[in-house]
Order: sequence, then C-alpha cells, then structure tokens
Amino acid sequence: MNTAAAQMLAGRNRRVRNLMLLLVAAMVGLGFASVPLYRIFCEYTGFDGTTQRATLAQAPGAVVGKIISVRFDANVSSRLPWTFTPEQQTARVAIGARELAFFNATNAADHPVTGSASFNVTPSQVGKYFTKIQCFCFTNQTLEAGATMRMPVTYYVDPKILDDPDAREVSEITLSYTFYPVDSPETAG
Repeated sequence: MNTAAAQMLAGRNRRVRNLMLLLVAAMVGLGFASVPLYRIFCEYTGFDGTTQRATLAQAPGAVVGKIISVRFDANVSSRLPWTFTPEQQTARVAIGARELAFFNATNAADHPVTGSASFNVTPSQVGKYFTKIQCFCFTNQTLEAGATMRMPVTYYVDPKILDDPDAREVSEITLSYTFYPVDSPETAG
C-alpha cells in the first residue's frame, strides 16, 4: 500500500474511532440523564399514576356537586421494620377542594430507622389530576425506636378531570404509598 492510501485509511480510521467515542459518551450521558428525564416526564404528564405538586395558593376550590372517592393504601417494604396505615380507608371529597389525610407509621425496631415513601395513583390516567400540596413522601422520615409518627398529606383533585373524556367517569382514586428503608439518613421532614 502506498503512503497516500495509508494516510487516507488512517484518517478514516481516526474519524470512525472519534465518532464511536462520541457515540459511547452520548450513550453514557443519556444513561445518567434517563432517570431525571423520566421523572420530569412522569410529573408533567401524570404518566403511570404520578401525582402533581402544587402550593396551597394553587388549590382551585370545590366544584359544587362533584364528589369523588379517594381510597388510601399503605405498604411497607419487608426490609423496613415499620407498620404503616392510613387513619381512614376512604374519603368522599369534593373535586377541587383542599383535603387532608393522615397516615401513621410505627418503628418496631430497637434503633432509629429512616424510611422514604414512594407513591402512585390509580387508575393511572388520573395521576395528572391528583395534586399534592404537602406530603411526607417529599422527604425522608426518621423514627426513633418504638416511636409512632402521624404523617399528613394535603391534596386536591383538579377540576380539569371533569373535562378529560378518559378520566371524568372515574368514581374512585386510590392513593398508594410504599415505605422503603433509606441507607444513609437525611434530616427527617
């Protein structure tokens, strides 16, 4: 092979190598970004029962005559020595009205344990209309040995649910929490 052909081949090989390195770097970056991007997507769209967040001032107020049932579900990972229950199983609430529900958690261990709650709403198409104002699920919770904590969640069902043909006939929403252990405790909220 002559020198010009060898130089041209070496140049092509460098371009292919650089392109492949760039592709690998882009895929690694996308891998790291996929979890936050998925979370943002779910929060924006309510995908898979992900609820929305709002401030107290954003609660729209009750829509007269429009009632929906909210069922509360509480679960605990087998790796967390807690009991966790809602104070009431269901509540009939006015759509748009700010509501308050309480859950109780008790640490059965002989040492402090920190847990974090994940949550979702079913049916999944109503996630974008179920809005939390305040929730224990936004921060890690630390319970001392044998301690019980009463944890509130303030929420409302957005009146826009009445305009959605896929969600307006829903008569019951289930708000479900599962507590998992946290390895390195943060400040309890």
